Amino acid sequence: MRQHDVMKKLAKAEEELLGVVEVMADGKLWLRPVDKRIRKDTPISDVGNAKPGDLVLAEPHGRPPRIAARVTDILGDPFAPRSFSLIAIHKHGIPHVFPERVEEEAITASALPLHEDKREDLRHLPIVAIDPSDARDHDDAVWATPDEDEGNAGGYKAIVAIADVSYYVRPGSALDKEARKRGNSVYFPDQVVPMLPHDLSSDMCSLRSGQDRAAMACHLTINAQGKVTAWRFTRAVIRVAAVLAYEDAQAAIDGTEVDAAPTPSRKQADELLDVALKPLWACWALLRKAREARDPLALDLPERRVVLDEHGKIVSVAVRERLDAHMLIEDYMIAANVAAAKALEAKKAPVMYRVHEVPSREKLVALKDYLATFDMDFALGQVIRPSTFNALIRKIAEAEEKELIMVQILRSQTQAYYAPQNMGHFGLALGSYAHFTSPIRRYADLLVHRALVGAHSLELPVPKGGTIPDRTALSQDDYENMGRVGELISGHERRAMEAERDTVDRYVAAFLSAHVGEIVKARITGVQNFGFFATVDGLGGDGLVPVSTMGGEYFHYDEAGKALQGADSGDRYTVGQRLELRLAEADPINGSLRFELPDSPAPRGGPMKRDRTRPGTHRGRPMNIRHQGAKRGKHKR
Repeated sequence: MRQHDVMKKLAKAEEELLGVVEVMADGKLWLRPVDKRIRKDTPISDVGNAKPGDLVLAEPHGRPPRIAARVTDILGDPFAPRSFSLIAIHKHGIPHVFPERVEEEAITASALPLHEDKREDLRHLPIVAIDPSDARDHDDAVWATPDEDEGNAGGYKAIVAIADVSYYVRPGSALDKEARKRGNSVYFPDQVVPMLPHDLSSDMCSLRSGQDRAAMACHLTINAQGKVTAWRFTRAVIRVAAVLAYEDAQAAIDGTEVDAAPTPSRKQADELLDVALKPLWACWALLRKAREARDPLALDLPERRVVLDEHGKIVSVAVRERLDAHMLIEDYMIAANVAAAKALEAKKAPVMYRVHEVPSREKLVALKDYLATFDMDFALGQVIRPSTFNALIRKIAEAEEKELIMVQILRSQTQAYYAPQNMGHFGLALGSYAHFTSPIRRYADLLVHRALVGAHSLELPVPKGGTIPDRTALSQDDYENMGRVGELISGHERRAMEAERDTVDRYVAAFLSAHVGEIVKARITGVQNFGFFATVDGLGGDGLVPVSTMGGEYFHYDEAGKALQGADSGDRYTVGQRLELRLAEADPINGSLRFELPDSPAPRGGPMKRDRTRPGTHRGRPMNIRHQGAKRGKHKR
């Protein structure tokens, strides 16, 4: 992907307003917010040099209720390439510019010697990295071979090699403090905001093909039943044989014919088929057997992927294909993550666990009520395991109903987080789990690496008199503040997820803006007493169908069944239902959509447009309208 120039570096601005300058019908200027949760526009008292259409920062001016906005900075064209992600960066306060000192330290750290003589030399092994074709960094690689030990007949030896980030990012350094401040990398369709400077994240710590790289190697012994029976960790030097795209690795295994000239990745996959890929797949067959016996939560729900052209314009929004190659890498990473947690526990060393707790009773009660609308029973007194939900899913024959129930099961789950106290990982059906495999992009993994260095005496020397701290193991500060850091990076993870989702929503709205007024196939994703939310099939992006546009009858709100039902017509709208809707509005600035039922009267003069005579309204009606009878579960126009 071509790298575009940053529109402008955004300052930290919790109290500032981010929006677009717009002219209303009376000629007055208003600030239209980019946050779709803010329904009200703000009058501009001082526009400065900004022009209508500019994306600007502004500060609140005046006293309530007459708050106005004073423009403080002009950021540029909100529709320019990378603007959507920059909006999310500012809105969520994501640090995106590295201080000069941190950049300088990254350059110094990247020049550190590998110490090949003090590392395990794995350069002779055909280790491969299998990643998305558009991956910006490569922090894991894998290798497997049949175990020659007669005591492990039918078993395998495997290595999961992870970039040795802890060697370059030392506790207490400027790099370390900035990485903790960020918590993780943030991935947008048009750019990545890395946790570490590019000298490390996409160069020295990225496992590039054919280049010597420092790695933390997790050696696994796997028996014929797929159980990991032994593990050890070493600091190693590796030379990745190839970086393969998931699709090319899968095609090589499947023997898929190539119509045109093969890509470099596919050519390498074919060349490494016998020595690297086939042993990996054979070992994975054992890991998969153990996974099936464990029966972790299996929710096969689609994931959106925004495809951009070289100019940063949206080409399509597609569902990511789910291949065996994806599941293979997942299972190797899970095995290494479990091994890291147990290796630290065996040494009574501190662990930054990845925790996923059992669903709360409140959410299970809501799920029980929802399942009852499908005539499905769900006993609350039973011991809840992932297999409990999997058994429910397997009972459902219709694909459409299955997707609906999987969505509700997903909503019943708790949010995973990081903590030094082990509460297990419910979704994966694991008693001990830590993140070890992505230290380039997750601070939690970096802490686990440091703990392993200390617990297994893997420290390496540093040239005397340098500016880089000499320790790579967990520091006293790391140890004492593990709980606080866990809360911090868990919050940063949620921030990143919201920013990524907001940006994808803006791209989807931009893509759909050319189709306003058209009938689209959609699926209901949520129901409230004021209307229902729907998403366009295959594209995503939630939009509201207000009850006020659904005719003059009363609609009863069934909270347990997540449905609205017409008192006279009997028309019922429920979560998961597929139907056709008219796209009434698609707003790329804040990523919002609005739909209408196909038989609703279209506004004169074509598709519905936003009323610019009154801010925050549609056809003169407030966007956040609440109807009489809402508390009684029914609405009236």
